[in-house]
Amino acid sequence: MAPPATRTALLGYLAAISLLLHCLLPSLAGADFVYNGFEHAANLSLDGSASVLRGGALRLTHDSNSLMGHAFFDSPVQVVRGNSVISFSTAFVFDIVTVDHGGGHGLAFVVAASKALPGASYGIYLGLLGENTNGNSSNHVFAVEFDTMQVRRLNETDSNHVGVDLNSVVSNVSEPAGYFDDDDDGRNISVKLESAQPIQAWVDYDGRTKVLNVTIAPVSVPSRPHRPLISRAIDLLPVFKREMYVGFSSSTGEKLASSHYILAWSFSTEGAAKAIDLSRLPKVPKQAAPPPSLSTVIEITASSCVATLVVIAAAIVLALWIRRRAALTEMLEDWELDHPQRLPYKELYAATNGFEASKLLGAGGFGQVYKGVLRCSGDEVAIKRISSSGTQGMREFVAEVASLGRMRHRNLDLLLVYEFMPNGSLDEHLFGRAGAVMPPKPLLTWGQRVGILRGVASGLVYLHEEWEQVVVHRDVKASNVLLGADMAPRLGDFGLARLYEHGADPATTRIVGTLGYMAPELTVTARASRATDLFAFGVLLLEVACGCRPIDPVTGESLLRRVRGHHVSGDLVRAVDERLDGCYDKKEARLVLWLGLMCSQSRPEARPSMRQACQYLDGELEMREEAVLVFSDVDSLDVGSSAFLTWSSCNTMSGGSLLAGR
Repeated sequence: MAPPATRTALLGYLAAISLLLHCLLPSLAGADFVYNGFEHAANLSLDGSASVLRGGALRLTHDSNSLMGHAFFDSPVQVVRGNSVISFSTAFVFDIVTVDHGGGHGLAFVVAASKALPGASYGIYLGLLGENTNGNSSNHVFAVEFDTMQVRRLNETDSNHVGVDLNSVVSNVSEPAGYFDDDDDGRNISVKLESAQPIQAWVDYDGRTKVLNVTIAPVSVPSRPHRPLISRAIDLLPVFKREMYVGFSSSTGEKLASSHYILAWSFSTEGAAKAIDLSRLPKVPKQAAPPPSLSTVIEITASSCVATLVVIAAAIVLALWIRRRAALTEMLEDWELDHPQRLPYKELYAATNGFEASKLLGAGGFGQVYKGVLRCSGDEVAIKRISSSGTQGMREFVAEVASLGRMRHRNLDLLLVYEFMPNGSLDEHLFGRAGAVMPPKPLLTWGQRVGILRGVASGLVYLHEEWEQVVVHRDVKASNVLLGADMAPRLGDFGLARLYEHGADPATTRIVGTLGYMAPELTVTARASRATDLFAFGVLLLEVACGCRPIDPVTGESLLRRVRGHHVSGDLVRAVDERLDGCYDKKEARLVLWLGLMCSQSRPEARPSMRQACQYLDGELEMREEAVLVFSDVDSLDVGSSAFLTWSSCNTMSGGSLLAGR
């Protein structure tokens, strides 16, 4: 037996080792903490604009522009054990204060692999991610956002919503902010996030069932609502690492800003989060609105007088309009009753100043396109006037308009009256406008190009798979991709589109399309299909990535053949547009070029589906560089102009014009 002195020394060493392990591995034990205010809070890591105010409120951002602030529990928390996510629960009270005008952008509870949140940006990204990191699976970011802005390119349908984000600020699920009242038969009661009143939120994840529950309610509600606002099965294992950091992120925009506060916070991986003591909530500093200036008072007084006169004049005009409208009422066709709005010829004539030559934008597949302003709404629109020189019958034209008029998708544009797209068409940005005297369009960045391609792919997925019938566009090309003010793409000009039932074979028809985009099998089958649209989309991918036309107008060289040569030589990214001067993501560029070759293979059965192409672009499918690509000596169908089918109609605007979809 060891002498007593030796045993005492050994016990001392063991105690020291145990203490050291406890200090070095704090996250191995379950996390369980509560902050009823933050004035003397320990173990908090703050950065950006985040700070703790006198009185204990944690302010993530104040009401200045272009800010972001983060607040994290200083130690990582173990959230994965083996192959399972550990259940966790959190509750917190937040307050969003806006002065004088609408604010932005929001805050989020976040679980992230790093407190630094690399690449994060302010504005729409809420300080979580950035333009170059949004959507990457390597982000390892889970967030529940409380967003006070509507951004359509993020698929947001509400400017006051709660969303669940996985590695992207495009929410997997979102709901308008509100709660279900237990005392009123479960009625959903809206909650304004920018109310400047404290709101409590609960986020609970069951690692066994993989169900996430999100609940919110004003602190004035006496107890937590039984029914959560969001309850969704979500597997967080692909997002989480073994240890993650928990905390909050917030940001303001370039023009709009709010003050975002966290007043209390409770978190646990050992059961339900401890209840927050609402009686101890810190007070939010008062932010008084600036007093109105003398000019504002004068403007309000003058506006009131003008408004009174306008109301009187409007009443007179309305009476005259109602009287006259009865005489101008038009009969509606049966197919128009439940679908897009019919506009009378007289209104379209007035919108374009009598189809004035100065309003002419260009010529489409079966008519001329004019810019106009609808007097009924003030909307800027593009109006296509049907040409009488085509060969397609009016009966077929009307039947097709009736079918296409029922479609709605954010990346599709319909005919005949559609939303005016101020940034023109994609080919103008890539190559300039032939014979134009106006300055050239700015060069598209790589990020803009990829965003445009993803939008077009989404629109084609809707046409091919998600509508009640299969719609083959038959003329996918850069000049038919229109760009809105935010560079969001719309695939337009359905003058050559054909429909058939899901599961049926497309009928044989005349060969139509545009040189360089037409699949080689058309010369044998004369049958347009989803695969021929895929071929055209593949050429579009190469065209956008390389900044070159499908067929060089001077040398006649095929872009597809040139990119194929770079692929064979193992230097695929050499084909990327030289004007980008190397400012692009090489991995993403290789994917776009590879996918362009995949989609434009000679054998239609070798091409991916449109949904698969979309998944490749979104990073949901991995690029298979070892895949064997199949090409023949013919890159694309070469047909003369006599093979093209044009529309026929009368030389006046159809009364059955359609307003564009959203």
